[in-house]
Amino acid sequence: MKNSSAYIELLKTFPPRPITAEEELMATQEAIDSLLDKGELTPDERDYLNVLGTLVYEYEQTLEPIPDIYGVELLKALIEEFELRQKDLVSIFKTESIVSDILREKRQLTTEHIQKLAEFFCVSPAVFFPLHPVKKTA
Repeated sequence: MKNSSAYIELLKTFPPRPITAEEELMATQEAIDSLLDKGELTPDERDYLNVLGTLVYEYEQTLEPIPDIYGVELLKALIEEFELRQKDLVSIFKTESIVSDILREKRQLTTEHIQKLAEFFCVSPAVFFPLHPVKKTA
């Protein structure tokens, strides 16, 4: 077991403990961010970062899963997140009535729409498709 004095010092600055609350998660994330901001890490710093990352991962596994939203539901969430209005998307859909029809699910998103939305929101087009495709039954 290798315990260098540099690693021990890292442990003293922010002793790793299992995360049980959002405040602890934020504190651990700050410690992670300060390490990542340094750029090139020593082997001790990488080991310490790995320990902190493992604690964050374990805590996140206890949380409710994030629902798989895609398509129109994702578009609605992005519109809300970026505080957009329907007319802000006319450059993608050509008219405000098409935007409205898509948001009311009277029309489907086309591949062209998805490509333009991905560029507009700086995301992969893949985020507009379900993670687990729904099987159609005959």
